[in-house]
Amino acid sequence: MAETVQHVEEMLDASPVIDVHDTFAQFQQLLIDLKAKIDARFDTTRDPSTEDLEAYGTYPEGPGGRVAAYSGPEVDWMVHSWLGNPAQSFVNLHLTCWLGPQVRVPHLGIALLCWPGGWFYTDYIPRTELLVDGEYFDRYYAPTSDAWLAHRDDPEFVWFTSRAPFIRASLSPNAYVYSFERKARNLDIVSGVLHAQVDRWLGWIDEAEPVPDEERAALRQRDLAIRRNIADRDPANVMGVRYFGQETTDRLVGALWGADRRLPRP
Repeated sequence: MAETVQHVEEMLDASPVIDVHDTFAQFQQLLIDLKAKIDARFDTTRDPSTEDLEAYGTYPEGPGGRVAAYSGPEVDWMVHSWLGNPAQSFVNLHLTCWLGPQVRVPHLGIALLCWPGGWFYTDYIPRTELLVDGEYFDRYYAPTSDAWLAHRDDPEFVWFTSRAPFIRASLSPNAYVYSFERKARNLDIVSGVLHAQVDRWLGWIDEAEPVPDEERAALRQRDLAIRRNIADRDPANVMGVRYFGQETTDRLVGALWGADRRLPRP
């Protein structure tokens, strides 16, 4: 199958400048709809540390963005965010939900991007070592393999291989990471994949057994280390530096993993 192996900034700089507000609006609504499903299941509160990030930059005149992070009794850190300049070809949106240590259900990761073509990522981020814990693999990853393989056969979607080895190492065997043409057919497929991911994930949570109290501290520590490393090492952070400078980018990246959080962790 076809493959994309380029840095985000390389893809953007090599493409004509295109206004992508139409797809940006569709992506925004899609994440709003997905977050509504999560909100119906969990009680969360916006962390005060992200309130001043409700709107930053100069959008719509120039680049801008938003970061809203939430926490609650069962949710360690949920992020709903966007960054970019849709009038100038680029926008990056996130909806990630990192669960508390009361269950071992994988975390949920979703990202959407225009550069100016379409791109999407979704994965179930494991809470254990899959090659060690075969039962965990059989429960959460083996059943989703057929759907993953079926999508991989779609010629309209081009597999994306990150040039950053850490990012490649962060992916589960069933991660979706694809570039695609921003046309209605493909956008509908992306929406269907993401809704299915969220629905399946919520079902797992309802069926999950509680983690013993004595094992929760180690799980909480592991989760935070993974979340911070993924945020800190994301190659797309260079776009934040391009638009807003290093200091603001450091603040935004910290918000993605909870560097300045004020609410207690579950």
